[in-house]
Amino acid sequence: MTDHSPVMAMEVSAPGPQAPGQEVLATDDYVSSIDRGEWKTSQLVAYGVAPAAGTPDPGSAKAIAREMVEARGWGSAQYDCLVALWNKESGWNVYAHNRSSGAYGIPQALPGSKMAVAGADWATNPRTQITWGLAYITGRYGNPCGAWEHSQRVGWY
Repeated sequence: MTDHSPVMAMEVSAPGPQAPGQEVLATDDYVSSIDRGEWKTSQLVAYGVAPAAGTPDPGSAKAIAREMVEARGWGSAQYDCLVALWNKESGWNVYAHNRSSGAYGIPQALPGSKMAVAGADWATNPRTQITWGLAYITGRYGNPCGAWEHSQRVGWY
């Protein structure tokens, strides 16, 4: 069984020479540290790792997505990331609509009508929405874990 929880390493320094003030550092590689003179802590967080999604119900949108993910040659980790991403975005609701942004459907396309390139039934068909969503993710992030990592860092994808 693979552990899909976020990776975090933490280092804490014991009290040492007193230094005035406080220093906080966050770098591009997701290392953050706090230095208050008497103590110092730093951590490394790896984004893009999602919890295991499990086996979807046959015929469900998640089952359709799993089939499409496997057809692309992506492994279960990519499916796990996709499930986590779309759980957060729409709860896998084909009719999900964000009133403030106008985003629509399982992948929360903005505007929803963009999904028409995948099929005229884009507003009601989970397969059409998933087809569009996977193409969008591939083009912009490379794969679902890339999209999930971005979403975890900035709150959207």
